[in-house]
Amino acid sequence: MSENKEGMPSCCEKKTCGCHYKATPRGETEIRLLQNRLRRMVGQLNGIGKMLEDNRYCGDILVQVAAVESALQAFGYLVLQDHLETCVVEEIQKGNLQIVEEAVELIKKLK
Repeated sequence: MSENKEGMPSCCEKKTCGCHYKATPRGETEIRLLQNRLRRMVGQLNGIGKMLEDNRYCGDILVQVAAVESALQAFGYLVLQDHLETCVVEEIQKGNLQIVEEAVELIKKLK
């Protein structure tokens, strides 16, 4: 897949793939913190898989499932906060008030 000078796939530039890119890039620190959180969740999921292999008690597995769900939701809220503070604000400043409806729908998806 070819990319433009910003590293964006050409299909995105032509808006044929349906994906979007942030106008304001995430900072290195933010990316690192989010990636660390994701790696921890992957580790927790792998731990649950090991618990299944070890035939661990159902209650112990469910506690770990709840921990991963909580971590994933907290991750989602961090991304949502960034979205509201950057993407949504930028679109409102451009006069695009439909972004508010999109933001409400995203919030509903996070519960």
